[in-house]
Amino acid sequence: MKLLIVGSKGFIGSHCFNYFEKKHEVWGCDIMLDYTSSNYSIIGSPESDFNELFKANHFDICINCSGAANVKYSFTNPIDDYKLNALNVMYILEAIRVNSPDCKFINLSSAAVYGNPELIPIKPNTAKSPISPYGYHKSIAELICEEYNKLWQIPTCSLRIFSTYGPGLQKQLFWDLYQKTKQGHVELWGTGNETRDFIYITDLVNTINLTINNCSFEGDIINIANGEQITIAQVAKIFANIVGLSSDKITFKGQERTGDPLNWEADISTIKSWGYKAEIDIHQGIKNYILWAQREQK
Repeated sequence: MKLLIVGSKGFIGSHCFNYFEKKHEVWGCDIMLDYTSSNYSIIGSPESDFNELFKANHFDICINCSGAANVKYSFTNPIDDYKLNALNVMYILEAIRVNSPDCKFINLSSAAVYGNPELIPIKPNTAKSPISPYGYHKSIAELICEEYNKLWQIPTCSLRIFSTYGPGLQKQLFWDLYQKTKQGHVELWGTGNETRDFIYITDLVNTINLTINNCSFEGDIINIANGEQITIAQVAKIFANIVGLSSDKITFKGQERTGDPLNWEADISTIKSWGYKAEIDIHQGIKNYILWAQREQK
């Protein structure tokens, strides 16, 4: 197969590129320069024209890993966030419609579309109720995928990704924990009782591969997680134990951060039916992350 990964220099995109290039012909595109790869295109602003790329190449699969995964940024820059997370999806799909309508499109969406669901585990048919501009824009991107599938039969699907972590992620909870544990004291938002459904980056990439091989691409919505919730306090304690910091050095502000959900646990029946099983649990995943972060800081 010939794959295009949009946002190939980002956290998820770079891991996808490294995984799929071992088995397939893979092309990347992003806003950064790349002097080493011939299978690479630079894209400009969020309002990029993808037509030339799809005119020159016939891709079997396009994986959209582009966008801005930053809830705080989406509140201060909602227009930019909309362009990055919704409008860009339409530009890609329009280029596919015009030039390569049989190309399968995988849109990386987010559990942020759910907001604070009343019931968990969260099923894909749970009503969407985003609580941030980021969540709304990811929801709009899903509708665009549905639009192009229903009206023009472009094969699409959206993966609602829960809390992904691993080497290369220099933001969010784990990066924050690493930086603060080095200072000898960790203070985090919330109460610590908030829960997330974490999935390690290599397990996430495996679910994308399973999607390529099993999905009907009829505008499908698929949860991507491990189907297990763990409190932020538990995660922080695991992190502290590994780096040798006493758990009593971890405190919480008791104040929720705007746009952050309270409890997440996904129903992952679909990917389980495809044979998904996590290879990296939270303890090993955090160990791997800390080792990577330590190498990065040298």
